[in-house]
Amino acid sequence: MPDTIDPSLQHAYKEVLRRNPGEHEFHQAVEEVLGTLGPVVKRHPHYLAERVIERLCEPERQIIFRVPWTDDVGQVQINRGFRVEYSSVLGPYKGGLRFHPSVLLGTVKFLGFEQIFKNALTGLPIGGGKGGSDFDPKGRSDTEVMRFCQSFMTELYRHIGEYTDVPAGDIGVGAREIGYLFGQYKRITNRYEGGVITGKGLAWGGSQARTEATGYGTVVFAQEMAKHAGLGFEGHDVVVSGSGNVAIYAIEKVNQLGGRVLACSDSSGYVVDEQGIDLELLKEVKEVQRGRVQDYATARSSARFVDGGSVWDVPCQVALPCATQNELDEHAAAALVRGGTEIVAEGANMPCTPAAVRVFQQAGVLFGPGKAANAGGVATSALEMQQNASRDSWTFEHTEERLAAIMRRIHERVVTTAEDYDRPGDYVFGANATGFVQVADSMLAMGVI
Repeated sequence: MPDTIDPSLQHAYKEVLRRNPGEHEFHQAVEEVLGTLGPVVKRHPHYLAERVIERLCEPERQIIFRVPWTDDVGQVQINRGFRVEYSSVLGPYKGGLRFHPSVLLGTVKFLGFEQIFKNALTGLPIGGGKGGSDFDPKGRSDTEVMRFCQSFMTELYRHIGEYTDVPAGDIGVGAREIGYLFGQYKRITNRYEGGVITGKGLAWGGSQARTEATGYGTVVFAQEMAKHAGLGFEGHDVVVSGSGNVAIYAIEKVNQLGGRVLACSDSSGYVVDEQGIDLELLKEVKEVQRGRVQDYATARSSARFVDGGSVWDVPCQVALPCATQNELDEHAAAALVRGGTEIVAEGANMPCTPAAVRVFQQAGVLFGPGKAANAGGVATSALEMQQNASRDSWTFEHTEERLAAIMRRIHERVVTTAEDYDRPGDYVFGANATGFVQVADSMLAMGVI
């Protein structure tokens, strides 16, 4: 039993292990939250008496289904689909769909559990959920992806709706996939229910700034962390992991704020550019050519590619892990500390292992957990739902202004909670406690649910 978990919460954690064997990412997510809630339940013992923790650790609904589809040579393929509708006490279930070979039930439950508290922190009326499939869209033709998405939605449609469950995109689910999914939903239901899915194209109900939202929001949160600590952001060297949507728009916002991104990565290795990453070239390589960061280095004389290795070996003041879960371990964290890193903000979901977080906290590095730092994506999805409900469309500037205000408000709430419990600067505690109390109080107000 982890010694980070308060004795009063250890029984709840044991039940999670017993009821969800082998789901290590889910165990990790629960441990991370429960490991911070000891002071909260001591101040509010009725949460224990009402067994709120046990209720929150059990999803309201777990849906698993078969997804058969036919590839371009006529061969039938079979994948598995998931939707975990975790908590609806604050609003309809809200969370993305991930298409990747690594997706298992435990993966989706970990993401859904995190989503509950992330969505609560936004202050918007959305619950927590997540879904996906072990389908890999890489290397598949557009028609194969379309047939898979249509088969996936043929089952999922009966479980979702603008007042019930609103999916969005995640890893492997971009504008193309959202279009195919929404088209099939509309076809089956004979309804143009724009608010049933977010991340839509601008021409058919999508929101300005949604593409940029997660990356932009992460950097705005990091900027607020820097301001609160009396640190500057302009002129700082920044390292970003990944080179997908979140990473690209994190780089863009860093550039706008006067920082300099020295390195980014993909699964093949990382690229270092001492003159600062050329964003337009990176977009051309990754979004147009669908190439690798090595291609960026080939095209730019000031850049060098490192095959394998860790992007976190590059010294920086600000680190933004924006790739995937558990990408940054204690060894990488120690390298960042040695390199003078002052701020880490998670652009991905749980990219830092628990051991890495402890290294940062012990070294006095400010650490912004993903449920706070990367909430900009889901916040802007909720703004898309708002526009759909009012049959309205906002400008990019207005939407970005709303996004920035939400991220600043999240930072304020997290900091205030941490200080209220005499834990100044502990963003992990502040985020977990703030989100948990909002969800727990709402749950109790509705009775035994």
